[in-house]
Amino acid sequence: MWKKLPIWGKIILGMVLGLIWGLIATKVGGEKFTLDWVKPFGTIFLKLLKMIAVPLIFVSLVKGISSLTDISKLSRIGMKTMIYYLVTTLIATSFGILVGHIAQPGNTFPAEKKALYQQRWENTLNAKQQLAEESKSYPLQFLEDMVPDNFFLAASDNSKMLQIIFFAILFAVAMVMVGQKSVYVSNFIGSLNSIVLKIIDIIMKFAPIGVFALLAGVIVDFSGDTDIFIALGRYFFTVVIGLLSLIFIFYSTYIKLFTRIKLKDFYKAMLPAQLVAFSTSSSAATLPVTMRQNVQELGASEKISNFVLPIGVTINMDATAFYQAVAALFIAQVYGIDLSIGQQIIIVLTATLSSIGTPAVPGGSIVMILIVMGSVGLPVEGIALVLGVDRPLDMLRTVINVTGDSTINLIISQSEGELNYPVDKTEISES
Repeated sequence: MWKKLPIWGKIILGMVLGLIWGLIATKVGGEKFTLDWVKPFGTIFLKLLKMIAVPLIFVSLVKGISSLTDISKLSRIGMKTMIYYLVTTLIATSFGILVGHIAQPGNTFPAEKKALYQQRWENTLNAKQQLAEESKSYPLQFLEDMVPDNFFLAASDNSKMLQIIFFAILFAVAMVMVGQKSVYVSNFIGSLNSIVLKIIDIIMKFAPIGVFALLAGVIVDFSGDTDIFIALGRYFFTVVIGLLSLIFIFYSTYIKLFTRIKLKDFYKAMLPAQLVAFSTSSSAATLPVTMRQNVQELGASEKISNFVLPIGVTINMDATAFYQAVAALFIAQVYGIDLSIGQQIIIVLTATLSSIGTPAVPGGSIVMILIVMGSVGLPVEGIALVLGVDRPLDMLRTVINVTGDSTINLIISQSEGELNYPVDKTEISES
């Protein structure tokens, strides 16, 4: 029974059991036992995730960007693709920060409870305030801080993740410019990527126990306060509404402004790909269907689609970036941490850039959330709150990512004068 249960099912079961344990512990006086003998297993799980964070983001980014060698052959289309994908991801991440501020999903506690929790995490809050003051010294400090003095020192500190991302992008671009001379490094990075993904797979086998221990510890920390569940519910619906807004507001606007495709035809054509994306939670597995619907149903250029859509699977993660921004803000609100403007800019940049390297494996997005949280020093224990509802959100995120890939593909086809819309069905049937 346990072996046949998928990993997400095991994580949900671990969350439920941790929830029950924590509530019982607060009623029968088992708080000290939980914190001394149960929570450490959750801490070990977090340390394993943080341990693999730097190798994962570096290897994933280098592998993803250095594989885009066709950009040199299709420089104009390649540049358009990169710019459109990065801009839409940046917009989605900024939208996540805005939605988090409007909905305030983590601010469900009465003032006196929040004051109590803030006092409990006083050391963390003081560190945040000091960081906020430092970030105010001059406007472009966050940009300056992206460039590392020493890569190896940056690699030893998860809060310097933007510096890792900067070096990884620079390294990958240099590999592309060197060309065939970097083939051995490229093969090494590919092998290293497989090893890192296997390590994540091993770590995720421990995830149900880790989530159980983490959530039990969080419930005890919050003294069994039921307001935490109200906060989680608000967070879930905030993310769902925000993700649906990306499809029906942002992508609809992009299609209206930059193509001549009717929205009804766009959504009708995308539905098969969206259903496959929702059921598989994999943009890569959905790619053949996405390609077919773009070319045969919406008239996108096959040449451009063969280039733009596979790149989108690798680097275009609007929904993932949005989700990471909302999750980071939610956890900050739950713990009573006020993030400065500088820290929120860091979240936007980190979520945008780290989403490029999000691997299509179970657990990949969890590590990426830790990267975003670590960039501004948020309490990583808070990840236990979002893990339990991650599976349905992951399915919906994949739908949005696939739709975003198609939107950019159609815009580029239109800009190159190669959008054959409306499609002549008779030509397709004859061929």
